[in-house]
Amino acid sequence: MTNEHTIPQTEYTGRIREILSARFPETQPKAFVHTYGCQGNVADSERIKGMLADMGYDFTDSREDADFVLFNTCAVREHAEDRVYGNVGALKPIKSEKRDMIIALCGCMMQQAHVAEKIRKSYPFVNLVFGTFAIDRFPELMYRVLRGGKRVFDLEERENVLPEGLPVRRDSDFKAWLPIMYGCNNFCTYCIVPYVRGRERSRKTEDVLAEAREIVASGAKEITLLGQNVNSYGKKSEDGVDFPQLLRLVNAIPGDFKIRFMTSHPKDCTKALLDAMSDCEKVARHLHLPFQSGSNRVLKAMNRGYTREKYLELIAYARQVMPDLSLTSDVIVGFPGETYEEFTETLSLIREVRFTSLFTFIYSPRKGTVAAALPDPVPYAEKSRWFSELLKTQEEIAAERCADMVGRTFEVLVENETKEGGGMLTGRTPGNVNIDFPGCPSLIGSYRQVRVVSAKNWMLTGALAE
Repeated sequence: MTNEHTIPQTEYTGRIREILSARFPETQPKAFVHTYGCQGNVADSERIKGMLADMGYDFTDSREDADFVLFNTCAVREHAEDRVYGNVGALKPIKSEKRDMIIALCGCMMQQAHVAEKIRKSYPFVNLVFGTFAIDRFPELMYRVLRGGKRVFDLEERENVLPEGLPVRRDSDFKAWLPIMYGCNNFCTYCIVPYVRGRERSRKTEDVLAEAREIVASGAKEITLLGQNVNSYGKKSEDGVDFPQLLRLVNAIPGDFKIRFMTSHPKDCTKALLDAMSDCEKVARHLHLPFQSGSNRVLKAMNRGYTREKYLELIAYARQVMPDLSLTSDVIVGFPGETYEEFTETLSLIREVRFTSLFTFIYSPRKGTVAAALPDPVPYAEKSRWFSELLKTQEEIAAERCADMVGRTFEVLVENETKEGGGMLTGRTPGNVNIDFPGCPSLIGSYRQVRVVSAKNWMLTGALAE
């Protein structure tokens, strides 16, 4: 008898095609995939969609029209989890009308045992639940649902899982996410990621470069290298290639494209990395380097592994070798035990560095993390006032920076039409600043020289410079 776990996943894909062909003899089944959270989740969803396409699914933007619905979930913030529960609950009446619809949940949120148990008990109409270590086994799990009609849960944490060779259905023809590593070893006290993504593990350099070459050959104009901490790429690897070296290798691939990467951790950001960015002409002059807090006491309580002074030293060197560098960051307001005086240290760091933009959050406790058990005496309303003060500070800086860009010309990747339409396009500068300008939709997916003609707060308007 054949052991089901030894069957290649591609064989399960073929079996699923046969099942779906019998169930949908005159139509093609449709899949709806919605992704929450970070770019790593987006990259995972592109691989899941690649497998779904091989199974015979077409895709739809309407969950009501779908025969298969999947939510790829995020566990970083409570708000994201609440949205998942609400949206899953909203599927119940749809499932009652379409009993053959398959509902699946995956991603970081599902890797938490208490979440999976809640789904098991409170959402019996969900057919398939799998965690972050089972993406490469998706065809097998899907086959078990289709063949047996029973609910399937796969939450096993497996070491050294690197899902290679999976088909990819990318969301864009000209931008590509390229995962180079998975997991995290940092254990910041507020963060759930190491618990749901596992320990750091890097893809082989040859596999990363092979996928990068495929992306360039497909005509993509921008590659974003992804990892929970890209700076840790290559640690304990057999070939000894670290992240600065990988940047140089990707940069050496022939073609007209740009390179971005995220996310970087300050404790592992080195002068060698900043030198590589400076030397590589294809690497965008944009560095996302989350500092989280400007207070050394709070940074220590967060287990961040660096000080305010070390962070500012890195910024000074980065701007020395790249004077045109655009810096963005993440900030947490109201970490347990943080005082207003410590919060003002964050404001002073923001004023000193003058970031292009910030991703800002009020602290959200995550079950199972160290910080969730810390005393947290400051009321949420007070934290909200601090948050408003931070936003006002950054908005003033962003408005001044954008005003200084008026009259300058930038190479812009044209990404799409604006929501308002009317012949307006939108794109991003090398520093990751959005700019709107009039133009023909045929320009989407290309690089164009755009001159900034006006700035309103942090919004830029431009005109084609050719």
